[in-house]
Amino acid sequence: MIRVQAEDFDAGAEMRVLTAGNTGIGGVASFVGLVRDMTGGTGDSAMTLEHYPGMTEKLLREIDDEAHRRWPLEASMVIHRYGRLEPGEQIVLVLTASAHRQAALNACAFLIDWLKIQAPFWKLEETPDGSTWVEARASDNAAAAKWAEKDAAER
Repeated sequence: MIRVQAEDFDAGAEMRVLTAGNTGIGGVASFVGLVRDMTGGTGDSAMTLEHYPGMTEKLLREIDDEAHRRWPLEASMVIHRYGRLEPGEQIVLVLTASAHRQAALNACAFLIDWLKIQAPFWKLEETPDGSTWVEARASDNAAAAKWAEKDAAER
């Protein structure tokens, strides 16, 4: 299940929806991303996310489909917010459910890493010094690249 929305979400409620009626699920892994304060605690910052409706959902679905190809998932959910968000607000939710915990944990980590570099969102950070568009970080690319290395090692 993929959703791109401006509204906040309730992770517990979403997990109950994801697992409702599926007794084959033995474990659920979750990740909630929050907007960090870029000013070191002054609370004087924000992040605005923009996206292309339709294209974004399609690419998120492809990333989610890849997780389902790699691990035996019973269900998964990705909710990504857009719009102007303040520090401490929830920005993304990833839930993965499987019969076994390791598949759920691996799939959740994979989705987080791939969403970070492949999800088509444009992020504008606001601080008292001005606004800047966020570029991909080398550490994010390295985190996502490890999944390609694992694929190559398993072949």
